[in-house]
Amino acid sequence: MKTSFRISLTIGLLVVANFIQAQDNPKKVIQFTGVIFAQDSLSVIPGVHVYTPKGGRGTTTNPYGFFSMPALEGDSVIFSTVGFERTYYIVPKHEGDHSLKLLVYLEEDVQFLEEVEIFPYPSEAAFKAAVLAAVPPGQEQRDQIDRWLSTEFMRTAYLDLPNSPNMNHRFFMDQQMDNQVYRLQGRQNPLLNPFAWANFIKSLRNR
Repeated sequence: MKTSFRISLTIGLLVVANFIQAQDNPKKVIQFTGVIFAQDSLSVIPGVHVYTPKGGRGTTTNPYGFFSMPALEGDSVIFSTVGFERTYYIVPKHEGDHSLKLLVYLEEDVQFLEEVEIFPYPSEAAFKAAVLAAVPPGQEQRDQIDRWLSTEFMRTAYLDLPNSPNMNHRFFMDQQMDNQVYRLQGRQNPLLNPFAWANFIKSLRNR
């Protein structure tokens, strides 16, 4: 009974001594900075997560691959991002100033998947039938343009085309001239005018 008590007392004294020693020698806080490169050493890697799970501290590299965060001596730092293997680094004891600069190189983690063919149709015949029945994008617009450019449509559009400003002005001036002439000479019957008949026959041919 006395022996077990002595052992427990010894263990307790060791724990207290280690705690006191740890309080007397606290870990140094270091400003941990660096740049993360790809394996080719030519391109930086933005968006890399740099964190210490135990301390709950972390940051992310900027567009130039640079990071900066506080760390303690002995911290285990993890570098993690998509497409690259996870890398670990333990902050060593630092006898100099309170800063640590590091260049980190991450190896690519590329996995090639096997080729998979996906068909939305139960058979090849059904797939061919669907392809042949499919309407290409913009086909309706192209058909509409073809209808617009057809001879019949162009003829109808030409006949229904309104007069231009010049034609309206000319018609107005002709009306004024006719009014002046008819006021002095009287209005003639258009059926007896050969030029009117010529214009009428010409318009019939154009139709």
